[in-house]
Amino acid sequence: MVSIKDVAAKAGVAISTVSKVLNHYPNVSAASKEKVQAAIKELNYIPNSMAAALSSKRSARIAILINSASSYQTGDEANMQYLSGALNCARELSLDTITFFFSMLEERNAEEMSRYLKSQGVGVLLVFGLSREDRAIRALIDRNDFPAVLVDVPLSGERISSVGIDEEVAQYDVARKTIQEHIGKNSGDPSSLRVLYIAGNGNGYTTAERTKGIRRLSDELGFSLSVRYGDFSEKKARGIALVASAERDVIICASDLMAIGVLNALKELKLSRTVCGFGGLRLMAYAGNGINTVKEDFELIARKATEEARYMLNGEPGKRVYVPHSVTKYQYLDMIN
Repeated sequence: MVSIKDVAAKAGVAISTVSKVLNHYPNVSAASKEKVQAAIKELNYIPNSMAAALSSKRSARIAILINSASSYQTGDEANMQYLSGALNCARELSLDTITFFFSMLEERNAEEMSRYLKSQGVGVLLVFGLSREDRAIRALIDRNDFPAVLVDVPLSGERISSVGIDEEVAQYDVARKTIQEHIGKNSGDPSSLRVLYIAGNGNGYTTAERTKGIRRLSDELGFSLSVRYGDFSEKKARGIALVASAERDVIICASDLMAIGVLNALKELKLSRTVCGFGGLRLMAYAGNGINTVKEDFELIARKATEEARYMLNGEPGKRVYVPHSVTKYQYLDMIN
């Protein structure tokens, strides 16, 4: 069995230097670190603590990885529901979990993250909030050292499961209902409508799917469609609405927070426009307009994702799991009664 002494000899450094590299001490030169990592890889060295973890029941542990770097505070509502659903389901299924924010791991490269998670007895990753910009976490997933369950990311394969609503269908549904209601109140032909779609982040997985939904509806009904990116920001959506809403009849927003920004801009401009959101945040009830939104059951999504993590721990292949959504209107009185 390879020992830390063997690694030190191979790398030509002291045993204490190997220990510092393994424990991620900052005061190790880049050259020494590179030599140690090369020796570890060549010798396939596994530290005693890691080997013990891998041979114990802790190897079935689920690592919950959640992106806390949200640009808006109300994103915490979804994150808290995700965590609550995942942790409660794991407890009911007698599954061991360990929770990390992305920022706790991103300073390490993919190999270092993998070795660290293995040392913690992790057997599967459960990932919330992954975007294309999260290159460090994506690199970890791409190593294929762990099966992974991705929430709200439309990627699946032999070692990857995806759990969430059908984003394209949900965006289509809420936009169609909103436009139909607008036509019902104002009469006219849908093909004459001028629709502004405020999408999320141009690099987001969900944004691409939701944009497909609104474009499909535009093709079907023949209305004029303008797409702008609000980055899921209330402030940016407000700015877009201040400039563009006068020439549009309906404003479809890819998030509730952006819809609130639009409503405030319309109030400032003293304009009346039909608006809808997406996400089902309870904050929508306080917008006061009872506007349409897609309701996502975040706790149910997290529960389904945790169940899927258990299946993957048992060796089942990855798959796409869809969770139902609904189109609803939140009312203020519903929140306080």
